[in-house]
Amino acid sequence: MVSVINAHPTTRLRRAPIATAVQQALRGENIRRSEVTVVLVSDAELLRMNREFLQHDYFTDVITFPIESEPLEGEIYISLDRARDQAAQYGVGVYDEVCRLAIHGALHLAGHDDATPEERAAMSTLEDRYLATLENFGSSQKTKALPKKNITHAKGR
Repeated sequence: MVSVINAHPTTRLRRAPIATAVQQALRGENIRRSEVTVVLVSDAELLRMNREFLQHDYFTDVITFPIESEPLEGEIYISLDRARDQAAQYGVGVYDEVCRLAIHGALHLAGHDDATPEERAAMSTLEDRYLATLENFGSSQKTKALPKKNITHAKGR
């Protein structure tokens, strides 16, 4: 089961596309039993978490916390501010970028890592594969869901 929580102070997204993206990735990784929570937060909140839990003093787009491996249980935190900025940078819709980040988090829960260039490339390939399986994937109409903000600090995937 995948739950999505909108915890961003000013922005709300439809949860179903994000939950579906995580479910597709987990199915693709042959994970049938899982309890995953995706929490959509602000840049400030994810920075706080990055400092507190990972001792990293920089903005990031997604943080994943594995809780149990069997059955799989974990939490994925996504900065909607960062996703909005990256969507504009990459020329994709906001939902497209949020779904990519959710899939990225799901892949971490499934055991993938991105510490080396080779691992990053492999994860990116899997992200593309699972994004392609989503029905109606694309950037049409999806950027309207979030108000535009100017964000000057970025930390890539």
